[in-house]
Amino acid sequence: MARAQQPPAQPVIGFLSTRSSEEAAIHTNAFRRGLEDMGYTEGRNVAIEYRWANGDYSRLPPLVADLRSRPISVVVATGDPAAFAAKAAGFAAPLVFIVGQDPVSAGLVASMNRPGSATGVNFFTGDLGGKRLELLCTLVPSAHVVGLLLNPSFGMEAVDQFRQSVATAAQSLGRELVVQNATTDAEIDASIAALIKAGVTALVVQNDPFFDSRRSRIIMLSSRHQLPGIFHIREFPADGGLMSYGASLADTYHQVGVYAGKILRGAKSDDLPVLRPTKFELVINMKTARALRLTIPQSILIAADELIE
Repeated sequence: MARAQQPPAQPVIGFLSTRSSEEAAIHTNAFRRGLEDMGYTEGRNVAIEYRWANGDYSRLPPLVADLRSRPISVVVATGDPAAFAAKAAGFAAPLVFIVGQDPVSAGLVASMNRPGSATGVNFFTGDLGGKRLELLCTLVPSAHVVGLLLNPSFGMEAVDQFRQSVATAAQSLGRELVVQNATTDAEIDASIAALIKAGVTALVVQNDPFFDSRRSRIIMLSSRHQLPGIFHIREFPADGGLMSYGASLADTYHQVGVYAGKILRGAKSDDLPVLRPTKFELVINMKTARALRLTIPQSILIAADELIE
């Protein structure tokens, strides 16, 4: 009697994130929707192994080692440090990433159009640091001393590029720039306190998964010190920050889900070009603006894509 044929095992996605599961929930849901667009539903015909660094990039190597011991069909890495850790591990499975740096110069892909064994989305909002400062100064014209919060753990090349972008804009706008670094919760607290002591009256925060994962803390400190800030994703003003300018991170996660699903269906990563956002959104929390006693210029109101009441 012939033995009954066993159904094929579910494909497994290894999902490596620099962030925390709670804070990233809205974006993880967008990733799942992208998978569903390709016919894959978690728990039904695909399994996902999640690994969260919770903003601590030193946790990435053991998380990667754990994923390598499992039968992974495709690796998804969100955030530059996660993508670099996954690439360095040499997974046999294709890699789909979200990174802010140029993935070609960073060595993640061979080219944007024929990327090789890894592909994804180049979420290059770090290039917008100068534009963010310009928008912030338009909304807060009295801010002559502006603070810049950086995370050196993100990678010094990217951090230096972002600092230079903001510093160049500050010089052209006639603003003094005060820079503080933070890689831990305690350092965020100390850095904000140091910026306030230095006379800073507005804040630019680097696009960085660690700061994303500490969003509520940064917003709470900004509110306590009446410090208007600009950020890179709408989730900051949605949670009470003043404003953001950048691409939609939810759209980016959705696209990564689509790419992961395409690979599960047989597409080769080399045939999936690295994508870049084509639309950048300006989002303002009007309630926060009123609490800070700010008058929104007409030019900003016209330019805004979303006003949160």
